[in-house]
Amino acid sequence: MSVPILTYVHGSDPISRAGVISQLRARPEIRLVSEMEVDEAAVALVVTDVLDEETARAMRALRRGETPRLLLVATVLDEAALVVAAEIGVGGLLRRIDATPEALVRTITRVATGDGEIPSDLLGRLMEQLGRLQRQVLAPRGLTFTGLSPREVDVLRLVADGLDTGEIADSLNYSERTVKNVLHELTTRLQLRNRSHAVAYAVREGLI
Repeated sequence: MSVPILTYVHGSDPISRAGVISQLRARPEIRLVSEMEVDEAAVALVVTDVLDEETARAMRALRRGETPRLLLVATVLDEAALVVAAEIGVGGLLRRIDATPEALVRTITRVATGDGEIPSDLLGRLMEQLGRLQRQVLAPRGLTFTGLSPREVDVLRLVADGLDTGEIADSLNYSERTVKNVLHELTTRLQLRNRSHAVAYAVREGLI
């Protein structure tokens, strides 16, 4: 039998919290922890009617590092809540109307393993918002969601292939000064020590 997932439940009101706890208490996949044990929890489940400022503050306070991962169960999940949840780093979203014991356990399990879960109707809205962000904010600045411009990615890939500055310039039809400027701007912005550190960072983060 797998190890139960340590889960902390926070409610915007005592009745909401008690309702979720009652659904999870009998589930062998989950072990509920108290507020004193929240630092040991793999998942912090927050149940509320709406994602207001008070709930957002509570969620930020719960997420002190990589764990506990956050799961939001709310009566109202709209585009505004989606944006706030993404900014906080919520790993899973579930409407209260859909929060059966089975759905709660499934979503807690996915969130605990680093997988996300979002209602299907909100997924399309999220993709639309990301598209607008890319077109209206990032693209005009020459950036992508990776935080690197296409030119920076091209240069880093060639550095990773072992090419020197002159060879990179020839390959991309840039001047050597341009290649040096690209690498300087990149290492300065990301606070990296040198081009080798930049390549290691990009590989580790899956950017190239």
